[in-house]
Amino acid sequence: MADTLPQIDPKLLEILVCPLSKSPLRYDRDAQELISDQAGLAYPIRDGIPIMLVDEARQIEAKAPGA
Repeated sequence: MADTLPQIDPKLLEILVCPLSKSPLRYDRDAQELISDQAGLAYPIRDGIPIMLVDEARQIEAKAPGA
């Protein structure tokens, strides 16, 4: 099966931060989202472009400590 999910440039990921919390983001390749664990938000990636607008982000559940 061909790998069809687009990749985010690692250098871009190094400089992007959450616009709300200014914290680093982690890339969820399967969901095509950039996750801000500190703000509890997931920013979508559409057509390979991160949409870094708080209004476009979805709320995510906080992980339990140690999980």
